[in-house]
Amino acid sequence: MKDDLGLDLSGASASSLAPYQAALDQFRCFTGDPAALVEQALEASPGMAMAHAFKAWLYLLGTEPAGIAVARAACDAAAALPANDRERMHLQAARLLAHGHWYEAGRLLEDLSLRYPRDLLALQAGHQVDFFTGDSRMLRDRIARALPAWQRSLPGYHAVLGMHAFGLEETGDYAQAERQGRLCVELEPHDSWGWHAVAHVLEMRNEPAAGVAWLAPNAATWSEGSFLAVHNWWHLALFQLELGRIDEVLRLYDQAIATGSALMLDLVDASAMLWRLQLRGVDVGARWEAVADAWQAAGTPGRLAFNDMHMMMAFAATGRQAAQQAVLQAQAAALQRDEDNAHFTQAVGSAATRAMQAFVEGNHALCVQLLRRIRSGAQRFGGSHAQRDLLDLTLLEAARRGGMDALAAGLQAERIALRPRTRAAAPLALAA
Repeated sequence: MKDDLGLDLSGASASSLAPYQAALDQFRCFTGDPAALVEQALEASPGMAMAHAFKAWLYLLGTEPAGIAVARAACDAAAALPANDRERMHLQAARLLAHGHWYEAGRLLEDLSLRYPRDLLALQAGHQVDFFTGDSRMLRDRIARALPAWQRSLPGYHAVLGMHAFGLEETGDYAQAERQGRLCVELEPHDSWGWHAVAHVLEMRNEPAAGVAWLAPNAATWSEGSFLAVHNWWHLALFQLELGRIDEVLRLYDQAIATGSALMLDLVDASAMLWRLQLRGVDVGARWEAVADAWQAAGTPGRLAFNDMHMMMAFAATGRQAAQQAVLQAQAAALQRDEDNAHFTQAVGSAATRAMQAFVEGNHALCVQLLRRIRSGAQRFGGSHAQRDLLDLTLLEAARRGGMDALAAGLQAERIALRPRTRAAAPLALAA
């Protein structure tokens, strides 16, 4: 059996191919429930090696702590199955990631894509690994290497364009990024990653009105059934925040970001938006409590440094001392493990997490000291430029509140030079 791109599928049957292909189609757009469809494929063909690999990726790329055991079990289930070279590479890369080896997994997927440039799942998995490791160049170049093997008539071409657009944006080629992203959405209006890529372009260009015009009228299209919906709502709220429309930001937060989701990626967005609002002196009421409750129920500190920082924001904002200490202790333990998160934590995550705690405690001098140390290399713990902007905003506000007037003035001038339309030309929040 072959998939719609002509790739061989060991152990597949006609009854497993249909749900497997449907799962691929959904994953290309970040919509639906591909995990349920993969389970259908495995029920029909338990010996389908690629379905086991796909299952592993689905449970790994959401960074959910509980997903690690599921992914490892999927790899184990496929270990003795007949598989071709491409499928074995998928399983090996997934196993590496399931054991915390992000860089090795990314390199193996890189080699896989060089051999099989039309393996869209490998490109998507590699693209996400590049995102979580903060490798801007590979976000772009992993996809660029495969582009010559693709053409508009091939199924899933829109997803290749959407990924290339995001990689171009993260490396500063905003004009080409916008062209690729808009073409992606033109070809497939439900491709959430394409909408997301153009939103990033408009964020980095500091064009909030254009960002609202891009996302707001089309929300029904990009949010329908999308597991990237909360993040794109977050982008829309970010544009509204830049325009000073605080009531609209709070409405979006309450209706579309604070959905009650316990997914790590959604909790990151909720924490990040509340933090930005508080930096501007906005009273967010009791909203932090629900986010902190969700982090305590679902989060496992010490697994991914980027998540730890956002977890700490919620725990510090709600005064949960025991939970804060648990994050710091988990990070200390993470530094001792043979996993790449030890590097993410050592390079950036530990300092960023302690800086957030120090800010809430009013220790602005320590917050400034920690953030100045890491800000130039903050990409090493993952996320996008737009997400990591929170570090610069916090540094600026900590300098202001800490009475470091020269530094605050310099940071503000720096920001206005990059974002001439920004409302940060006025102070963010002067009161502690």
